[in-house]
Amino acid sequence: VQLQAYGGGLVQAGGSLRLSCSASGGTLSNIAIGWFRQAPGEEREFVSGITWRAGRTNYADSVRGRFTISKYNSLNKVYLQMNSLKPEDTAIYYCAATARTYSGNYPPRGMDYWGKGTLVTVSS
Repeated sequence: VQLQAYGGGLVQAGGSLRLSCSASGGTLSNIAIGWFRQAPGEEREFVSGITWRAGRTNYADSVRGRFTISKYNSLNKVYLQMNSLKPEDTAIYYCAATARTYSGNYPPRGMDYWGKGTLVTVSS
């Protein structure tokens, strides 16, 4: 599975951005796609995830209520709508895919495929 994340940019605190992840190759119906982020000097952390077939979603506590993950099956895309952005949301955002099933946060080490990241910068 090949993944490509895009849509990052510079936004003021309180603003919004929508990230997109394009997926191709493999059998997408059996995977889950997650969004992760990594700030400078920090470990990569889970942000949100969605299963391709059932559309079951998960969110990190830090973004629940502000971010919304969704998918567009026919375009093989997953979106992350980010509202009420905070400076602490500044990071490189990655999308990743796994054939495993997780009931809660997706562990970064548990993902099988990664795309290149896109930088999100939130100014105060």
